[in-house]
Amino acid sequence: MALKAAPIWGCAKIPCSQLGVSDLGSRRSGFPLNLRYDLERFRQMECCCLGALAHRAITPVEDEKPCVPGADSSGAIERARPNESGGFHKDLNLLPKPLTATDLTSSNSDGSKVRVAYQGLPGAYSEAAALKAYPDCETVPCDQFEAAFKAVELWLVDKAVLPIENSVGGSIHRNYDLLLRHRLHIVGEVQMLVNHCLLGLPGVKKEEIKRVFSHPQALAQCETMLSDLGIIRISADDTAGAAQMVASTRERDTGAIASARAAKIYGLQILAEKIQDDDDNITRFLILAREPIIPGTDKPYKTSVVFTLEEGPGMLFKALAVFALRDINLTKIESRPQKQRPLRVVDDSNEGSAKYFDYLFYIDFEASMAEPRAQYALGHLQEFAKFIRVLGCYPTDTFL
Repeated sequence: MALKAAPIWGCAKIPCSQLGVSDLGSRRSGFPLNLRYDLERFRQMECCCLGALAHRAITPVEDEKPCVPGADSSGAIERARPNESGGFHKDLNLLPKPLTATDLTSSNSDGSKVRVAYQGLPGAYSEAAALKAYPDCETVPCDQFEAAFKAVELWLVDKAVLPIENSVGGSIHRNYDLLLRHRLHIVGEVQMLVNHCLLGLPGVKKEEIKRVFSHPQALAQCETMLSDLGIIRISADDTAGAAQMVASTRERDTGAIASARAAKIYGLQILAEKIQDDDDNITRFLILAREPIIPGTDKPYKTSVVFTLEEGPGMLFKALAVFALRDINLTKIESRPQKQRPLRVVDDSNEGSAKYFDYLFYIDFEASMAEPRAQYALGHLQEFAKFIRVLGCYPTDTFL
């Protein structure tokens, strides 16, 4: 549920006269705070930063409650069987079957490896991101993003690695919405350089390809090469699924845009590499878990929060200023309309009044919650926010 703004670190507001020296060294900001550094309270705050004030809830925010339906299917997760050469078996029936949102009942894990869920089929870029974060992990494919969220919630896997934004295609809005719907925590990020390859059946030349399957974003990111070759574009759910389709149909004039790893898994030939229009094509992934991590100051950290604001002119400016006042750099800001209550009435009389979208704001900033300045900034933000939730505080990925 959404909660009325209140002090993050306690259950009641403290009069300004009882507060100590402001973190800015002055009362000119109007919000002097003396917040204790307490990691245990941070843990409680991240789980639900306003959970202690649930009885003061006034405004429902959509997608906040976790969605964990009962599961009645008995389908188990199959593991890929490596062949003697170290790659995946070319028999597609032996590859792991993606989990679905209704097929989340059992697991064949022996507990010896970290199990990481991702959206797509083996060979997807999300799987490569999972292996970058956890090189020895057991990857678990899921058919949809929400199935990956639920797999973590239901203890079928330990983590989930999901894309959140691409330097060319922009934000993945679906995953922003799911972050609020599910009670998972961001515990890390992975940044990967995307290398799109044109794949075909063995022995086929690039000029023979007449049509190509891939995810719509991958097709858009390779527009120049596809136009030069006059290739027909056909959308697929994901890049690895496109490669699997080409391997299954065995049509020589059909290709796929996918990763080099997908070519190896599905027994396809790489006809061309790095075919994307933009060489600096980077996708950022989030690592999600059931429990937050305790932040530190030994390395660069990033914190992600979501909030809504009170009505009034300059409210967004004031909200962002709480970070600028403390020299905290914002690396991302994303706005999403509230779905259940998208329009806010300006005039309460509702007689010929103007209406406008009411938004949720997602922000990433470069600071650890172990730093007092981050605690002070969120305490200051409470003065303007109707609802605020810390999604995670996690180490920054600085390597591609």
